[in-house]
Amino acid sequence: MKKLYFILFVLVIGSSAVFAQDSKLGTWGIATVVLPGDSVHKWGGYSELQIRTNTAFSQFQYYEAKAGVSYDLDKNFIALLGTGTYHTYDFADLSAGPLTNEFRVWEQMTVNQFLYRLKFEHRYRVEQRWVNGDYRNRFRYRLNMFIPLNNTKIVAKTWFLSLFDEVFFNNKAPNFERNRVSAALGYQFDKKWIVQAGWINQRNYTVTQSSGKNNIMLMLMYRINRKNAVQKEQLPTTTD
Repeated sequence: MKKLYFILFVLVIGSSAVFAQDSKLGTWGIATVVLPGDSVHKWGGYSELQIRTNTAFSQFQYYEAKAGVSYDLDKNFIALLGTGTYHTYDFADLSAGPLTNEFRVWEQMTVNQFLYRLKFEHRYRVEQRWVNGDYRNRFRYRLNMFIPLNNTKIVAKTWFLSLFDEVFFNNKAPNFERNRVSAALGYQFDKKWIVQAGWINQRNYTVTQSSGKNNIMLMLMYRINRKNAVQKEQLPTTTD
C-alpha cells in the first residue's frame, strides 16, 4: 500500500509539471451542504456556493450557486437533478458587471465502487445550459478515486486522498471542450464536517487553441445527519 501511495504522489507531481506553463495560480473556494440518502431515506439533496479568483486568494472573478435533489436507487447508484446559476467577471473591472451569465439544469447518475481501501466514483452528467441567452448541451464524465490513509473506510478522524479526472463534451465543435484534473488531501472530522485542500487544473479547448490554469482548491463540506438513518460509507465527493 505504501508503494501505491508513492506511485500516486509521483503521478500527481508529474501532472502538475505538465501544466507548469500555466504560470498564474488561481483559487477555487467551495462550500457544500449535503443531505445524504440511504436505504430508508431515499431522497436527499445538496446546495453549494463556489467562488474563484484569478490569482491566489485575490482578484475575484467568478461565482456559482447551485442545488440538487437526489434519489438513492441502490446503495451504490444515486440519481440527481440539479440546477445552478454561474457568473464570470472581469477581475480588473467588477463594477462593469458579469461578462458571462449562465443558467444550467442537469441530470446525473453516480455509481460507486468500493475495493477495500480504494473507493471509486463514476459520475455521468448531461447538462442543458443557457449562456448569455444561447442554448447549449454538454456531457460530462468524472472518475474520482478516494484513498483513506489511516483507516480502511472514510469515517470520523480519517485522512484521505482524492484524485479525479473529468472530461467535458458538447454537440458543437470542438466536441471535446474541457479537461479537469485534481489531487487533494482531505480530513473527515466527524459525521458532519469534512475539509479538502489541493490542486486543480482546468484546460479549455477551442477550434484553434487550448488554454489551462492551475488553481488552489479549498473545500468545506457539512453533512446533515438524519435520525434513524442507515449508516453506510459516504464518499466525500466534490459536487462541482
